[in-house]
Parts: sequence; structure tokens; C-alpha cells
Amino acid sequence: MQTEEMQYAGMLARQIVCHASNKTHEQILADRDLYASEVICQTVNDLTQRVIKGEPLAYILGEWEFYGLKLFVDRNVLIPRDDTCAVATLAIQQSLFLGKDPRILDLCTGSGCIGLAVASRVKDARVTLADISKEALAVAKKNIALNHLSGRVSCIQADALGKPSAFLGKFDLIVSNPPYITSQEMLELPSSVRDFEPELALHGGDDGLIFYRNIAQNYAAALKPGGFLCFEYGDTQGDDVCKILEMNGYTILERTRDYNDRERAVIAQFGRKEE
Repeated sequence: MQTEEMQYAGMLARQIVCHASNKTHEQILADRDLYASEVICQTVNDLTQRVIKGEPLAYILGEWEFYGLKLFVDRNVLIPRDDTCAVATLAIQQSLFLGKDPRILDLCTGSGCIGLAVASRVKDARVTLADISKEALAVAKKNIALNHLSGRVSCIQADALGKPSAFLGKFDLIVSNPPYITSQEMLELPSSVRDFEPELALHGGDDGLIFYRNIAQNYAAALKPGGFLCFEYGDTQGDDVCKILEMNGYTILERTRDYNDRERAVIAQFGRKEE
């Protein structure tokens, strides 16, 4: 067994034991000479069987960390990934220069990870988390409460493939990590993704770009003049996404890479900002 595989196995074991015993890693080390109860041993065994069957650790634990925030996750939402920090960082950096009390829309929010990351870093931002899935919004609402952001963050059901309701109002910035897996790629996904994570949050149509086309065309109506649109995309989709944005009246401001040096996100501005 390779050293890297051994390290990963050790990490899994620590996470499972900590979760089953409701103790931190430091507490486990301090109590290492104590016997574990039968209940804890059975729980560890049950959780280990779920790992063996391929279930992602985040769903087993029921929580995951993103951008320094602890988030509740279940199989109704995608597991937040480090790749998504790229688009979150773009949105945060722009939001810091939007003036007082900026309005931010996190479209296709899932767990709410991006919008909550923005709200946690931009202290006067008013953030709306939007998704078509009621089940995903229930998870997002839990994460708003978990991170004590209910004063500035709200949830609303919205279809990213349709036209935005006038009820939404106007936003300074819209950020979105929409479904972008192509139909062919859906067939090739690893079982840990294909069998556990929601297809609704993964499949972006035959070419993976259907959400970008609809959001770029329709959601300009939900932007203030000179407003910004920030997208995550697959690592081979950057040129296509930027062409879609430009065709719909946006000016590309920045394209950026994730932690693995793969191009992952773009921010663009719509129209001209009023003087």
C-alpha cells in the first residue's frame, strides 16, 4: 500500500472514531487508554461499512467544512469541494468593493456554501440563497442557522433555467456554481459521485452548458446596472462559458484557477455602471 493511501485511510479512521465517540481528535488522544463502549464500537463498525460501500465521508459524518465554515450536508446537496473556493474568492473580492450593503444572489446554491462564504467575509452583504430544489433549500436554511447568519442571509426557491421573478429584485452580484457535467461525463462519473450525489445538481445537459446560457440571458434582468456575474465551470469549459457571457452583453474581467491549477471560475460585468 502506498504511503498516500495509508495516510488517507488513517484520516478516515480518525474522522469515524471522532464522530462515533463525539470527541475531538485531541480528546481521543487524551483518552486513548480508556475502553470504548459497545455502542461506540458498533457505531464505528456501521460507519466503516458505509465507507466500504463507497459512500462519501461527508454524507456519513453529515457535515463538511468549506471556506472555514462548518456546513451540514446530506444527499440532497453536492458536497462542497475545494475547487469551489476559486469562485467564492472571486465573489468575495468583488463584493468588498460594491459599496454599502451589497445584495448578492447565490444561484443554484445547494448547501449554501458559496453565499455563506461571501456573507461571512463581507460583513454588510445581504445574501439570497436560491435553488429549485426544496430539499436543498432546507439544507441551506440549516447552514444559515448553524453559522449564525440569519440576520443577513435568506433563502428563496428559483429556477436557474427560467426567467427570474420580479419578486427577487435587483442584485449587485450573482454568483453560481451550476450543474455543468455533460451527458457523456455523467456516465463516466466515479460511483462515489454517481450513486450518492444528486443528479439534479450535476447534469448540465448534453454539452454541460445549458445553465450558463439561461442564466447569462435571463438573469441580467436581476442585476443592477453594471452588476456582476460570477461562474464556476468545468476545467475545459472556460472559453465556451466566456463566449456565452460576451454574447449576452457581459465584459470578462477575470478568469481564475483552483488549488489544482485548473481554470475554474470567471467574473464578468453586465452593461455600464451608472455614474
